[in-house]
Amino acid sequence: MIDKKNISGIILAGGKSSRMGTDKGFLMLNDKSFIQHSIDALKPLVSKIIIVSNNTDYDVFGLKRIDDIIENTGPLAGIYSGLKASKTEYNLVLSCDIPLINANILNRLILGIDKTSEVIQIESKGQKMPLIALYNKSCETTFINLLNKGERKLQFAINQCKVKSVSIEDNENQFTTNVNTKDELKQLKACK
Repeated sequence: MIDKKNISGIILAGGKSSRMGTDKGFLMLNDKSFIQHSIDALKPLVSKIIIVSNNTDYDVFGLKRIDDIIENTGPLAGIYSGLKASKTEYNLVLSCDIPLINANILNRLILGIDKTSEVIQIESKGQKMPLIALYNKSCETTFINLLNKGERKLQFAINQCKVKSVSIEDNENQFTTNVNTKDELKQLKACK
């Protein structure tokens, strides 16, 4: 098992949230902000948490917050920014709009670490989830080279790395639900 001192948590909270109309990290579920749910899921598994966002409101959480190095270029640039700021070989990356995520699901990524995989991502309902994934620090170079060439697609960038997917059980799929719209938030609250 990898020691948590060799793992950082990176929370991506820099999206425009255009479909939601408000910063998703501050949406509430069960009296807790979405980003606090992410923090709570990561905390038992990592030595440090970095929030990638240009929004200084996130400073209230008392964690290291860094700006997106290349603004308005999506999650690829966000992950690159987090990897660049990270001091550890392994990095659990999580977008801030997955409020039901928990440490048990994230721990599966750590258990999946091997000598060759650079990206280990959750697979839920047959869908690969690069925003619930463990990235090796070595991806930093690949990602900046692609960004410098104008590439913006995260999936394209991941396909340039050695990738492994970790499937979760059907009864765990709810934990990977991401919330992008007000309707999705209403549905989630109705289920709780």
